[in-house]
Amino acid sequence: MNMRHGTKARRAAGSALAAVALTVSLTACGGGDDGGSDEAGKSSSSAPAADKSQDDGGNTVPDTSQTLATVNGSDGFQVVIHTAARDEGGFLTVTGTIKNTADKNQGVPIEWNGKESKVQRTGRSLAGFTLIDKAEKKRYYVLRDTDGHPLTSTGISRVESGASETFFAQFPAPTDGTTQVDLQMPTMPTATIEIS
Repeated sequence: MNMRHGTKARRAAGSALAAVALTVSLTACGGGDDGGSDEAGKSSSSAPAADKSQDDGGNTVPDTSQTLATVNGSDGFQVVIHTAARDEGGFLTVTGTIKNTADKNQGVPIEWNGKESKVQRTGRSLAGFTLIDKAEKKRYYVLRDTDGHPLTSTGISRVESGASETFFAQFPAPTDGTTQVDLQMPTMPTATIEIS
């Protein structure tokens, strides 16, 4: 429980520093990276998003009444994307649920943490998630605050059988003309999602 409170405090501090990091991050991420999309499979997509996620003392509470995409991994993890909403500050916030559909408790893939040594030092996170704007040929990474902490859910290391964990991840917002992006999660098929 103490680790969870520490995570909440760090998440709140990260959000406060996000405004400062945004200027630097948008400049760094704004260049044209025409790297391939590395699609690992397929996913199912459905209706467009509705409401933005709400922040409740560091916990992200996604609007679970909407489903943009459902991705099933071979390891028993299911990722449901609920929203992909633009924020006024130039962010794109993606929210969803990670569910363990396997009949045993298991750890989430370490690859979800990302490969950067600085972000790996901050603990378990979803910093390895990326967005691909195929029309603009750009790849967007999870934003970092000034201390290098990713602006995403942290501390999700294990999920019990049948249990689920909500998550969020903030990216630089693609250009206004972009209405659809691919969410890439290491070890999982690619999810195509609509931006609201």
